[in-house]
Amino acid sequence: MKKHHIIFVCSFIFLLLFYREDPGLNWSIFGLVLTGFICYFFQDKFTERTHLLLVVTSILSCLAFGWYGDAPSFFAMALSILFLQFKTQDNKLKIVQIFPLVFLNGFTSLGRIWIFKQWLPEKQIHNNFAKKLIAFVLIPAIFLGLFFVVYSFGSEHFSSLFTDYQLDIDVPQFLLLSIAGFYISFSFWNYWVPEVCYEKNELLDNEFKDIAEVKNQNTFSFLDLDFERRSGEITLALLNLMLLVFIATYNYEQFFEVVAAQASKLSADTHERVNAVIFSILMAVGVIMFYFKGGFNFDKKATFLKTLAKIWIFLNGILIVSTIIKNSEYISYFGLTYKRLGVYAFLVLAIIGLFYSFLKITKQKTNAYLVNQMVWYFYGTVLLCSYVNWGNLITNYNISVNKGVTPQFLSSLNFNDDARRAYFLQNHLDGGKTEIQREELIDFYQNSTFLSKALYYDFLTEKK
Repeated sequence: MKKHHIIFVCSFIFLLLFYREDPGLNWSIFGLVLTGFICYFFQDKFTERTHLLLVVTSILSCLAFGWYGDAPSFFAMALSILFLQFKTQDNKLKIVQIFPLVFLNGFTSLGRIWIFKQWLPEKQIHNNFAKKLIAFVLIPAIFLGLFFVVYSFGSEHFSSLFTDYQLDIDVPQFLLLSIAGFYISFSFWNYWVPEVCYEKNELLDNEFKDIAEVKNQNTFSFLDLDFERRSGEITLALLNLMLLVFIATYNYEQFFEVVAAQASKLSADTHERVNAVIFSILMAVGVIMFYFKGGFNFDKKATFLKTLAKIWIFLNGILIVSTIIKNSEYISYFGLTYKRLGVYAFLVLAIIGLFYSFLKITKQKTNAYLVNQMVWYFYGTVLLCSYVNWGNLITNYNISVNKGVTPQFLSSLNFNDDARRAYFLQNHLDGGKTEIQREELIDFYQNSTFLSKALYYDFLTEKK
């Protein structure tokens, strides 16, 4: 099957799945169709274990969206299928390029659709076929149409045979879904990669190419390498001293002063400190990437600079550990929330980022090496967020420790309905307006047609 055939088939399948349906299980089925087509028609391009891994994650993400039907699982499904398509069709390009390409093709597809020579094959029509088309179809259709108009004016009963009925078709929705399905299918199967992406792809390699040239590169044209090296040493030495002071004051405030603070103020103080740590880690990685983007990776005189950088990484690691301990203490006092779990997720990613920053320095890797690695860990985090029922986990934990169990908060969590209902019934609680909205959402999905469902709601026990 040619690529343009796949585009039309997927467009038709999209129309069948979404016509007169709400978004739901149909997205999951459409995602499985795309995954299946990639596996079947391009199986000869499956040359790495990464391809098989992405097939598995794409299928699991589609099933996760079919079960939950929420935004995180949809994002994970879309990302998985896009990664699979990109790795299959353009395996030599670095995966990080997919993000600008998705954005770019979102606009360029609107124009490229009309350039038929780029995606429709040019076929020569044989004379016999043209004659048959004109003689057997076109000419009879013209005469039939003309005489139908004449006869319709002469007989109302004749006209009513063809006009006194209505097709049960929602024409606007039919047209919009046809256009949307074709646009999505076209953008997915016939996406455009500018030549500059291939030309600059080597800039995203993990290894330096011309080491001799890289050694002599300086960041500032008005500073030679010796001055720049000394500047880096002074900067990192001062940053390490500042970070030591910050760690001392940060831990003192967290583990000594905050104990006596009011509970209402504790939340605000904790969030402020976590935000400070987040920015500190991001800037720390930025500092490493700034000084070790080129020549200092191979400079034999940069031993002290590398040592200072490793100390800088280690101290930021201590800062992360302190924040993890404080976040855990905060959870023990007030229970779990999505944000507190999100802090854990970021801090784990930060530790991974610092680890790869350390490897970047010791193994003399490019800045792109760090970016390439972190893209995959970010993707893994998205998958984890979409697969696990965090709302139910938070609810069960908070109930077990009797922290963070206010009715409005529990009603605001997603996919905790069985546990929440049982707890409310046992303790005669009511989540108020939030609870009403949650129950209305459940009724909506349970009464939806099959293609519009999120299967999670069909497996809930009936409310007592």
